[in-house]
Amino acid sequence: MMLFSGAISSATQAEEAVFVAGEAGAADGVSFFQTTAKEVTGVVTDESGEPLPGVSILEKGTTNGTVTDLDGKYKINVASDEAVLVFSFIGMASQEVPVGGQSTLDVEMTSDTESLEEFVVIGYGSQKKREITSAVANVEEDDFVQGGMRSPMELIQGKVAGLNINRPQGNNPNGSTDIQLRGLTSLVGTTSPLIVIDGIPGGSLDLLQQDDIASFDVLKDGSAAAIYGTRGNAGVILITTKKGKAGESRFDYSTYFQREYVDRKPDFLTADQYRGLIDQGLIEEGNDLGSSTDLYDRLLNKQNLSQYHNFAASGGGENSTYRASFYYNGAEGIAQENSNKQFGGRVSFSQTGFQDKLTLASNLAVNFSDANRLGGQGGDFEQAIQRNPTAPIFNPDGSYVETQAYNNYNPLSRYANRIDERNKSTFSGDVRLTYEIIDGLKASAFGAYIRNNYNDRYYQSMNDFANRPTSEYQGMGYASKFNHLDWSNTFEGTLNYKKIFNTDHSFDAIVGYSYQYFTTEEFNVNNNGFTTDGFLDWNLSAGSAINNTQLPRPGMDSFKEDNTLIAFFARASYAFQEKYFVQATLRREGSSRFGANHKWGNFPAVSVGWELTKERFLANSSAVNNLKVRLGYGVTGNQGIDNYQSLITLSEGGVYPQEGVYYQTYGLSRNPNPDLRWEKKKEWNLGFDFLLFNNMLGGSLDLYNRETVDLLYEYTSQQPAYAKNNLLTNVGSINNRGIELYLTSTIIKNTDFSWRADLTANTQRNKVTSLSNDVFTISWIEEGGLPSPGNLGNAIRIEDGGPIGNFYGKRFAGFSEDGKWQFYKADGSIGEAEDMTTEDLTVIGNGVPKYMASLNNTFTYKNFDLSIFFRGKFGFDILNTKEMYFGNMKWLPNNLLESAITTHAELDDDPQYSDYYLENGSFVKLDNITLGYNFELNSQYFRNLRVYATGRNLLTISGYSGIDPELQDVGLNTGIDGRGFYPRTKSFALGLKVGF
Repeated sequence: MMLFSGAISSATQAEEAVFVAGEAGAADGVSFFQTTAKEVTGVVTDESGEPLPGVSILEKGTTNGTVTDLDGKYKINVASDEAVLVFSFIGMASQEVPVGGQSTLDVEMTSDTESLEEFVVIGYGSQKKREITSAVANVEEDDFVQGGMRSPMELIQGKVAGLNINRPQGNNPNGSTDIQLRGLTSLVGTTSPLIVIDGIPGGSLDLLQQDDIASFDVLKDGSAAAIYGTRGNAGVILITTKKGKAGESRFDYSTYFQREYVDRKPDFLTADQYRGLIDQGLIEEGNDLGSSTDLYDRLLNKQNLSQYHNFAASGGGENSTYRASFYYNGAEGIAQENSNKQFGGRVSFSQTGFQDKLTLASNLAVNFSDANRLGGQGGDFEQAIQRNPTAPIFNPDGSYVETQAYNNYNPLSRYANRIDERNKSTFSGDVRLTYEIIDGLKASAFGAYIRNNYNDRYYQSMNDFANRPTSEYQGMGYASKFNHLDWSNTFEGTLNYKKIFNTDHSFDAIVGYSYQYFTTEEFNVNNNGFTTDGFLDWNLSAGSAINNTQLPRPGMDSFKEDNTLIAFFARASYAFQEKYFVQATLRREGSSRFGANHKWGNFPAVSVGWELTKERFLANSSAVNNLKVRLGYGVTGNQGIDNYQSLITLSEGGVYPQEGVYYQTYGLSRNPNPDLRWEKKKEWNLGFDFLLFNNMLGGSLDLYNRETVDLLYEYTSQQPAYAKNNLLTNVGSINNRGIELYLTSTIIKNTDFSWRADLTANTQRNKVTSLSNDVFTISWIEEGGLPSPGNLGNAIRIEDGGPIGNFYGKRFAGFSEDGKWQFYKADGSIGEAEDMTTEDLTVIGNGVPKYMASLNNTFTYKNFDLSIFFRGKFGFDILNTKEMYFGNMKWLPNNLLESAITTHAELDDDPQYSDYYLENGSFVKLDNITLGYNFELNSQYFRNLRVYATGRNLLTISGYSGIDPELQDVGLNTGIDGRGFYPRTKSFALGLKVGF
């Protein structure tokens, strides 16, 4: 009570007891003392003098608070004159005001424009958000998607309008991640954005763990990406890792444990249903093999448990900072024999000296991984659907049962008798030296080295069914090795000048030189004829196929390629009174991949911005707090093709006998093309950045139109003068246009509770404007080849004037009385399958989503936080090949999907491709729910402690009848639900973050 002795000198001992009781037990946190000590009243207004209702007022260090009424007035009882009141309101800068001796305290709140002063990475530098004139999206750590991620790119899935991130194999730990920005821009070139990590163009995502990433900056339009020249066509994603900060040393530990569960199991026939078909005479009795087997269930790793650990130390002093992190990431798939275990670390260091003019910064990162790739193959789960469910797994002697119907094998037998592993190591190191020559002028030299190496080992045992005595391997084993190495050197030098003149004029210019060299080396070897499994694949010379010509011939091959990029670039930015902005960029780049006549190209860009709220007509608007309009134009390139495509190269021919000796022959492998050049994308972007309604609603709106010209494709060449049939050359063009919207709003914010909502949405359209010119012509391009049985052809056709992703095929007209297919012919008549000609085929759908959207809601209540994330794609079709093959009783005596005897019971004909199997693919996913709690710690050892639980892919709302409507929807083969049945999963994780 000594703290309050001056304030209660007239109180009795009994009153003192009341004070103590009030402090210790008041349920609402407001003691008796606080309600009687001192009353403060006042009015809160905005910059224009208008009263602000709903302003939160809190006595600092307590839970004693109130809010202003409709007239902006408030009244609060505080402990003493030493109290400090904290005023906070959505869209306004928070203020802390000491009470002092005042009883009346009026406060004017100002707009919170702090976010506009934050810096965004834009490539070879950074810029204030206020000054950005291009389409650039920034996602900070606080906005990352929560939970355990298979790829670092999933941290921003659904967070950037127009950026499509998808894992076609779901949470398969060895599956790939598809990335596409603003639609498809190439037919054969690179279609994924360039990844730049801490300034290294082409950085490896394998070197990133989710707790080591500070931010993502996405350069979406041509004016932003032109600084990266020949690799900017598909956009650029800049990733910045965490760095140390001056101050007290810190330790951070993050971990989670995650389990996967099958989201939706395919409805294949059970053993009893299969026997029912035997009873009906649809399957011969000899196909009842006496067991009841759920092979799908046997293939699942129901005890899967993925775990992640990351421990980081950081700190520094006035002139040097550091951060070092070490991690283990063990991912187990839902399938047996399907995992990827990684460990590694990342170290960053920075030091400034030489009278604060010289700075040395360096990053080192390494990743080691061991992947078991044996399980998780799409064909394994296809076997689980089609394999006879009455067939046992084992024979009485313990050997595996192998059913030998069409395309059948026993996956569990393969797991027991094969090895398929990949051991991988990736290293990245960079160093940057920066010297301030004079005030505002800095010179920088940057060097980086990336090395990626993996070794594949594969072995088939003598006991493997494919190696049985009656096979070509004659009961002996087979082994193979594959080694891959790629590495790159980077050197970049820049000169940067920044200056503010007379407070009104801001100037920022950079010029630079860039050099990158890339090399790939590969080696593989295989042998067979192993009469023991004792050596596995570790003694390849022991295989007798070296000498036994009755066995398949051993194989050996090696390969090497390289390419070089050299560029000169410049960018200048100017701002006047932080109201008018202009930026111009030029990159001149040369690539060894292109023809002698087109080694070099120019990539210009210009963009302007105007902050309208700095003008008189909007300066005092209560509805519009900030509004900036942006307009940009830029040219980027695409050099993402194979090396040496413009040159004459040799390939092996047959052997030539001469005097009993056989000599290897060589011949021309391709036509040379000295005019081969990169694709160019010319893009306009009109954008608006805004803050509205006292900063309650913020966001951006972008409209873009991009034309990709000089499309690369392989055309038929005339013979003569060309020696070979085909020539890779530049002919066609593609147009993409779309609208992108981002909205963010803090809907509610008071002392204990807040609710923030973020919406991203976009629509995109594409059209192939040309595929031919006067010399090289092509009628169409076909993609999406459908598998056997049946000669079903290609599902997708790309034509002049049409969009990418069109399904092209027959139009279903019903079934005949005997269950045969009927289709519409071009003249409107109806014919059966054998009556159809190519003239009867037409566009029947499209597999590219026209709209994408996501909505994230974040709620906080005291120390609890809850995020609920929805994501969806709309306006596209899915070709359900699972139903096409396994929903047809012609597949008997293989097992079937249940739909074969229900939905498609009328069908009694061979599989046919038509719009009968096209379905609406639109969907909405409840993609992520995370509930967390942040402990309040009063400890000299712990800074923070957070626990959380995350559920992912919890609910899918869709009319699609297949397993999951989220399929591959980037590239040319879009919207085809393939025959592989690798399970899509929902996952649940428990996590912990601790700061020491």
